[in-house]
Amino acid sequence: MIAPDSSMSVTLHEDIPCNLCGSRNASLLYPSTLTHASLDAADFRCTSAAYGVHPPIVRCNECGLVYANPRWDSSLVSENYSVVEDPTYVEEREGRVLTFSRNLAPFERLAARSPTRRLLDVGCHIGVMVELAQARGWEAWGVEPSTWASERARARGLRVITGTLADAHAPADYFDVVTMWDVIEHLTDPAAEIRSVYRVVKPGGIFAIHTIDIESLFARLMGKRWPWLMEMHLYYFSPRTLGKMLARAGFQVVSSHAQGRFLRLGYFATRLAPYSRWLYRALDATIARLNWGSVAIPVNFGDLFTLYARKV
Repeated sequence: MIAPDSSMSVTLHEDIPCNLCGSRNASLLYPSTLTHASLDAADFRCTSAAYGVHPPIVRCNECGLVYANPRWDSSLVSENYSVVEDPTYVEEREGRVLTFSRNLAPFERLAARSPTRRLLDVGCHIGVMVELAQARGWEAWGVEPSTWASERARARGLRVITGTLADAHAPADYFDVVTMWDVIEHLTDPAAEIRSVYRVVKPGGIFAIHTIDIESLFARLMGKRWPWLMEMHLYYFSPRTLGKMLARAGFQVVSSHAQGRFLRLGYFATRLAPYSRWLYRALDATIARLNWGSVAIPVNFGDLFTLYARKV
């Protein structure tokens, strides 16, 4: 077990073992940069730009999993996700539509032999993936802890349940595909969630996960300046460590590859502000002058990956 970080200016109450192997033998990777003594739900928005603000981040000396420890109590984290609102996400919807439209094809091919087309998107937010899958003939469902986001999804006529996968009470062996886009890094107990997914997906069914890659070249080059080191991220997987966790739950990894996303130019510019104000202002002014704010571009630094696994 690591010693408490003496540079911490706030008290974090939950000291946890490794979620992959259960060990408490971990080494400090990045010291805490927190300066506030309580949680702010705004820092848990999907579009938060609070880069570089995080609890202590450690690496398990036994299996290599990277995670935040110590951290805020799990109950506080869950409470903040239930009340968080994120209007910027709605403004950026078109980028999500382009990203998820591209993401549909691979798991559709993997699940092509199934006589049914049932999909569950865990952490679906405003339901973009649910809506796109439904339009392509899937019986698509979503679960989302944010009351604000799930209400907006249902307002569009989507089958979205407010809460977690446990709250959904889904039947066992029901879904052909379960997806989890930019979610698993936020969970307080990802191993338990993966086991819950295993229960609801059919034998031979597909589990698609997209998350950040702590072992990517870009993450290693950036070090403590890697933008995904954030308070809302509790786990930092790689294809290697995520593959191990999936295997322990009974899944077999089918494939894994680096995969970026589409972002509007106007939104992309705002992501640069925490790093370089002058570059942000220059780019923002140029985009405004050319009226390119709504133009979507592919962004891929190699530090995001999508992994596909099959229930065996």
